[in-house]
Amino acid sequence: MQKSLPIFLVFLIFLSISSCSTSNKIATLKPEPDNADPLVYENTASFINLPISVKLKDVENQTNTLLNGLIYEDNNIEDDNIEMKIWKLGPISINNDSEVAGGKIKTILPLKVLFKYRIGTKKLGVALYNVKEFNLNGIVTLASDVALSNWKLTTKTELKSLDWNESPTMVVFGKNVPVTYLMTPTIKLFKSKIEKSIDAAIEKSMDFKPNVLAALEKICTPFQMSEAYESWLRITPIEIYSTNAILKKDSFLMDMGMKCSMTSLIGKQPESKFDASKIILKPVTKIPNQITANIAAVSTFADASKIMTKNFAGQEFGSGSKKIKVQKVDIWHKNDKMVIALDVLGSVNGTIYLTGFPQYNEQTKELFFDKLDYALDTKNKLMRTANWLAQGLVLRKIQESCRYSIVPNLEEGKQNLAAYLKNYSPMPGVFVNGKIDNFQFQKIQLTNKAIIAFIKVNGTVNVAVDGLK
Repeated sequence: MQKSLPIFLVFLIFLSISSCSTSNKIATLKPEPDNADPLVYENTASFINLPISVKLKDVENQTNTLLNGLIYEDNNIEDDNIEMKIWKLGPISINNDSEVAGGKIKTILPLKVLFKYRIGTKKLGVALYNVKEFNLNGIVTLASDVALSNWKLTTKTELKSLDWNESPTMVVFGKNVPVTYLMTPTIKLFKSKIEKSIDAAIEKSMDFKPNVLAALEKICTPFQMSEAYESWLRITPIEIYSTNAILKKDSFLMDMGMKCSMTSLIGKQPESKFDASKIILKPVTKIPNQITANIAAVSTFADASKIMTKNFAGQEFGSGSKKIKVQKVDIWHKNDKMVIALDVLGSVNGTIYLTGFPQYNEQTKELFFDKLDYALDTKNKLMRTANWLAQGLVLRKIQESCRYSIVPNLEEGKQNLAAYLKNYSPMPGVFVNGKIDNFQFQKIQLTNKAIIAFIKVNGTVNVAVDGLK
């Protein structure tokens, strides 16, 4: 008996050591996620103000491009007894007519006119006509009212004066005879032709629709906000608004606004939802001067899981010899709650499941989980095998790491957006500038694939057209 005692004691010590070093293995039932239906969520419309300025120099360049050489021709003398050809002799100059109140543009046009006027009658099938041919060469000054209609900058032009470079002549027996005294009634005949030619050229050159739609298409192409988080911002227009154009100094100014949806998405680059055929320009009298954007920031469960896994790195939960470490975190949606799966090692090995409701802390800018508790099966098994882990104190400490700050995301998003508001040129001749004032959290919405945080953005945007092609 005395010899066997040490062996027995050794056996007890071995059992004791073995018992202390053995971890409890826990096998809990996984709360299965909801079906992976398509990602659908509510999104509040945003409003982006786009005040546009177009320099008169661009209007001048476009008008000169369209009006070259022979700018008007009427070879049919039978309809109104008039035949006319008008040539542009030099570059057209377009400026702000500062001497006229109310904002008009002054157009100076060097031209030459060949004017034929038929006088006579036709009796018993016999034509008794006399055709007079006039040659005019001078500088025409016109004044135009400005308006914006159906995407086009339109003008209503009136001839104000005509200064002759050479005395007007009439062809008599093949020779040019000065007839300045006859020009006053003659000018009335081609005056409207010149006015309409100028109006038609400006309207054609200042059709904003192709340029605006091309710029919008570029702006609405999803762009990457963060390479690290693979986040993208997508803008989808709903309606476009515009006020009347006004003339100020050397530019046309008009306020445009875009009602749109703005979505932040995680993953590969999403497809653009821009459809030019659905864009309609609606006239309004006034547009707010600030952006009011409601961005839906989509945070996938996989992305949130990675962030929370980092939160648990290096931490131990418990006390004394009874401790666990969280190796990995997974989250998903079930029945309007979040399920948080913690893979643990230590005194307990296995996966434990918690459930709670996602909330947002405005002061700390963090997403956290309210009313966090163990899933029912997890709680029952912990009560039987690891009661210390089921206690509220340990759970509260675990809950502190089940959160993640969106401050870096907000700041990064703000900086990335700012890059598109600093002389950003979506197309030649169009420049976007502006600033973002602040981000304000609005609400959280759960889907079966992601947590969606709705954020309100305030700021300003200006679009300048300089060197329009």
